[in-house]
Amino acid sequence: MDLGLKDKVVIVTGGAKGIGRAITMDLVKEGAKVLIADRDAIAAGAFQKEIHEKGGTCAVAAEDLTAVSSCQHIVEQAVDELGGIDGLVNNAGVNDGAGLEQGPEKFESSIRINLLHYYNMVHYALPQLKENRGAIVNIASKTALTGQGGTSGYAASKGAQLALTREWAAELFPFGVRVNAVVPAEVMTPLYENWLQTFEHPEKKLEKIVSKIPLDKRMTEPQEIAAMAVFLLSARSKHTTGQWMIVDGGYVHLDRALT
Repeated sequence: MDLGLKDKVVIVTGGAKGIGRAITMDLVKEGAKVLIADRDAIAAGAFQKEIHEKGGTCAVAAEDLTAVSSCQHIVEQAVDELGGIDGLVNNAGVNDGAGLEQGPEKFESSIRINLLHYYNMVHYALPQLKENRGAIVNIASKTALTGQGGTSGYAASKGAQLALTREWAAELFPFGVRVNAVVPAEVMTPLYENWLQTFEHPEKKLEKIVSKIPLDKRMTEPQEIAAMAVFLLSARSKHTTGQWMIVDGGYVHLDRALT
């Protein structure tokens, strides 16, 4: 299926690892030109080399997204090096455990790490997105819908991302700019693997988690999140906006009695 993404320019924040890496790779396979915005310069550079060896086109912006100026630089680089901006995937973030007992400073830091750059990236990319009738995809989290406990900052950020998805969809539809969100639940990424290792018996913790996932009793794969994100960026979803697409094997909404 041709998704109509050939030569389209897409920025993917946190695009060198995990879900962001999977999205970047799928976009490249569709012929898109991707700017990987990731503060891990080593991982981003290695991934860029891999993409170039496979004949793809990408650029790297090794920037810290918590700095407003970095968001502006990323947008400028996409225009200067790749010729414009047709799509933006807001993905970078981390479940940092800034809970109620951590205090105001940790909470504010979590908001800065997980939320503010979503707004800043869209703000600076807006002229290009309007000109090109582009698309925005926000990667959120099931914590916004279910809660998790012990992660107020991350949950607040993800809830705000869902609210902004609909706010921006309402604001930008006159310009033909579509805005949607993808909501993962339990996805096996490097960050998730690191979290599992904090338990005394990681394998038992994983077994307990997957036992609650109705469809196939397994974790969602990054590529499955990527497939939805890339579809939402594409012309194949040109009449879809303001939606929260939950890709989780039924984890959030199906009755726990099923498992």
